Amino acid sequence: MITKNSIENLKNTIDIIDILSNYLQLKKSGANFKACCPFHGEKTPSFVISPAKQIYHCFGCGVGGDAIKFVMEFEKLSYPEAIEKVAQLSNFSLEYDDNYKKQDYSVIEKLNEYYQKLLLQNETVNNYLKERGISSFSIEKFELGFAPSSNETIGYLKNNFLNLADGKDFGLIDYGQNGVYARFIDRITFPIYSANGQLVGFGGRTISGHSAKYINSPQTKYFNKSKLLYGYNIAKEHIFKEHTIIVTEGYLDVIMLHQAGFKTAVATLGTALTSEHLPLLKRSESKVIVAYDGDSAGQNAAFKASNLLSHNSFDGGVVIFGDNFDPADMVKNRHIEQLNEMFLHPKPFVEYCIDFIAHNYDLYNPNEKQKALNEINEYFKNLSPIMQQSYKSYVSSKLNINSNLVNLTKEKRFNTQRVNLTQVDIAELSIIKTLLETENLLGVVLNVINEEMFQTHRDEFSVFLHDKNDSTLRGILLQEEVKVYTTFELKNQLMLLLVPYYNKKLQNITNDKEIDFKEKTRKIRILKDNIEAIKKGEMDSIQKI
Repeated sequence: MITKNSIENLKNTIDIIDILSNYLQLKKSGANFKACCPFHGEKTPSFVISPAKQIYHCFGCGVGGDAIKFVMEFEKLSYPEAIEKVAQLSNFSLEYDDNYKKQDYSVIEKLNEYYQKLLLQNETVNNYLKERGISSFSIEKFELGFAPSSNETIGYLKNNFLNLADGKDFGLIDYGQNGVYARFIDRITFPIYSANGQLVGFGGRTISGHSAKYINSPQTKYFNKSKLLYGYNIAKEHIFKEHTIIVTEGYLDVIMLHQAGFKTAVATLGTALTSEHLPLLKRSESKVIVAYDGDSAGQNAAFKASNLLSHNSFDGGVVIFGDNFDPADMVKNRHIEQLNEMFLHPKPFVEYCIDFIAHNYDLYNPNEKQKALNEINEYFKNLSPIMQQSYKSYVSSKLNINSNLVNLTKEKRFNTQRVNLTQVDIAELSIIKTLLETENLLGVVLNVINEEMFQTHRDEFSVFLHDKNDSTLRGILLQEEVKVYTTFELKNQLMLLLVPYYNKKLQNITNDKEIDFKEKTRKIRILKDNIEAIKKGEMDSIQKI
């Protein structure tokens, strides 16, 4: 962990103007500086930064704090991550406890720089990128590079005294019968960054006719393709401003869409959208547009994504590209207006799922029609009652049946045989499973949470509190997808559970006109202190209201 003394020294060293100028266009206004608020969107600046007090405040939406708080909120980082980011921006060396070893990222960062230099010298690669319509500005912006032969990469690492063990940990090299070898050979490289802006791996496209056209870094402790989105580090600022995120299938789609002005585009890494992506998508409370190819694989992937997103109450829809065109092709052929129109009017997730299911059956055959209805009714079970009601007539029209045949059910929250494992469900269920299997953590949790804080599995947590031998809990223990958290992971998940809960409670108390003013002030102070303590990981400091 970062030492407290080091954090205090950092706070005494940094200048809020230097930090915020990395994110905002600041204008001098008397003794202070002004900018348009990045948290609520405005045309007339009401976001004021005071160099003397080292704080900021928005007179439009009320946000405020110091430089570290700004980085936390803007980049959606935890308190320690924000400390490290501010230290990086300030060229400040943090100190850590003796038992803590900070990961050295120099091997992957240096190799990325090496690949970028090689690309500039490679005429074949540059001609290919030019043919695909990629500008030199985009090449620089997305840090595209070129991985040479295995021997050249290994030679570079050794000649520059870079740690080969770290290279293996990052999935850059490996060891075989003939010794060490590089994983990326004769490929255009696409650096992949984590949500907090740390380089963690690469994607690679062959230029030598290899049967595997695209590959990614292997699974490592830093690189999990089911959690990462290509281009998110570049798109993040725009996603939070526009509250829209376009999810595509390919690296070039992302690059070309950004080049055309669609700067919220990201891509999954050779895999379908998964439940592990949901926390990243939820951060900005954005409308999600799934933009996939019109081939069979693309349509199937769009259905899976729509199923997942609709069952987790995401707003947005699907855009399918036909005529063997993908987003990159449309940008290259200058169909920008058409793209814009498509993104403005995607097919809603529920509608897409209904159409996809119905399309798989011969609706002129009564037996087939019944099967389609059964599958749609099963899909409906995990939708909210309002969504079910809203699309009841659509199903009726699609299948040409009486609307009474469309079954409306209560939202399926829990099944003792098989739990509905959305990412949010997994997080809540994992807390319960951790407590079931690790009794010494009970004190950490039960002092800070209660059943009303659970959004999806409130009933299961209530069962846990009252009867730990209930069969429902055994069902949770048997689910392999539900993990047992370490103490560190548990505290992180508690933070994700508690912060929204206390923010909502704070809003309710603030708007409560019947509560005594003195009592309201006391509760507001406690809630704000609790939120700050949670973000700092200081669970022991949480106060009861």
